[in-house]
Amino acid sequence: MTESNHASPQTGRAACCPRSDQRSADAGLSRRQFLEGVGGVALAGVALTGCSWSALSIRRPETPAAPARRPLTVKPILLYSTYTARAQTSWRSWGGIQTEEQADEEAGRIRGELAALESAADFPVRFLPLAAIRGRAELASAGDVASADALLVYAAGTDTSDLNAIADLKKNTVFFVRHRSGPVYLWYEIISPRFLRQHTDEQVVAGITAQDVVVDSQDEILWRLRSLCGLRNTVGSRILAVGGPDAWAQPPGVVPQLVRERWKLDIRTISYKDLGQLIGEARKDQRAVARARQRAGAYLKLPHTQLETQKPFVENAFLLEQVFVALMQEADCRAITINGCMGTIMPIAETSACLTLSLLNDAGYLAFCESDFVVIPSGILMGSISGRPTFLNDPTFPHDGVITLAHCTAPRRMDGKGLEPVRILTHFESDYGAAPKVEMRKGQTVTMVAPDFAAKRWVGLKGEIVDSPFLPICRSQIDVRFQCDSALLAERMPGFHWMLVYGDYCREIGYALRRIPIEWERL
Repeated sequence: MTESNHASPQTGRAACCPRSDQRSADAGLSRRQFLEGVGGVALAGVALTGCSWSALSIRRPETPAAPARRPLTVKPILLYSTYTARAQTSWRSWGGIQTEEQADEEAGRIRGELAALESAADFPVRFLPLAAIRGRAELASAGDVASADALLVYAAGTDTSDLNAIADLKKNTVFFVRHRSGPVYLWYEIISPRFLRQHTDEQVVAGITAQDVVVDSQDEILWRLRSLCGLRNTVGSRILAVGGPDAWAQPPGVVPQLVRERWKLDIRTISYKDLGQLIGEARKDQRAVARARQRAGAYLKLPHTQLETQKPFVENAFLLEQVFVALMQEADCRAITINGCMGTIMPIAETSACLTLSLLNDAGYLAFCESDFVVIPSGILMGSISGRPTFLNDPTFPHDGVITLAHCTAPRRMDGKGLEPVRILTHFESDYGAAPKVEMRKGQTVTMVAPDFAAKRWVGLKGEIVDSPFLPICRSQIDVRFQCDSALLAERMPGFHWMLVYGDYCREIGYALRRIPIEWERL
């Protein structure tokens, strides 16, 4: 692997504060950026300069928790019509909701289903009060629509113009129609020809497709909302890039600028010079050093934890973790990445960053090596969808239905709960520091994503871990069996680094990417 540090020099300041050189005027992405709260983007980056350890540590609790994912706020809307009988003419449309009494019964049914959805969700979601309305005139009276991140529309009745009014709100929207889960809905019949296709042969409603329509299934609603929650916690999110943003084997600045524009990422930076000063000050802090030693000792006593490098490397990794957490708190973010982690950080921290990043991921942060912004958006998205750590890795050449994935920074809490067994070794290429060889679970279903350099196409596939070998390569390594043709994968895999997460999240990833937009090629 080859890395280069393209961080620009920063000027020091008397206090720890950000420096912004430029702000974007591009609002971009319309509905897809979750309009509320995203705003402008720091195009030239915001640097943390002049930080002192005494100032950072005094504001920091002993064991700071990683910031939780922001909840997805959903506005449920029941669209319905009532009818009056007329002689010798068609006076009603399809559907089992024809009266106010039937609409009231349906509203009660929906509220019960929403309560069950909120209870079943493995992601943060908040449902606003249900609005039962009979058309666009009443839509304006639902005052909390503007504050919602997404709309869940129960399309029981009303005219096409009313659904068009929903689309005009430019919100991420899921439409639900009933076939057998309750009284049949009118739009079970006509949502495709009248609304999605607008009486043509093509889907023409901007931002809404057949993928946004659910029939009967509460599970189908749930995974779509899970996807939108992940998107909400990715677009416009903030990340601290130690040594500045970069991209594997790409021209300096091109990819970081691209992801700022595509994903609206707010990339904060700190120079290695400033980081070195902070680490030096932290080493003089007897309380911080004692805490690092105590935590390192407790970690090494955990079940299925084997030390095969020098203990001071582990202790220094815990001290570095304290510094990184303090900096993330200062930058008000839950994500961090390291540029120059193959060498630059080692003489400064007197260890490798591998174990430190593993610890941060296990604690609920999003921590990535190599500052590779080709793949980092996929890690933020997959972590925000799943609520689990993600494993940034180097892929090999697929053959015989198997591919080897490896890196030195794997998390242990891969399922978001328990710790996998680990051997703490040196970082492979340098034979220095502390790096985890995480023994990932054989038989575990995983989702793998390969982003392209141009941020236009991601390839994704589901696989199963079949082995955790010990080859002379990066320490955490797995063989993954996949179902697609090996030659096809070899031909279609773009970029370089991959991202992996426990579980099958292919549907959620593809659903989110449509809103960026990035093509999702599921093999």
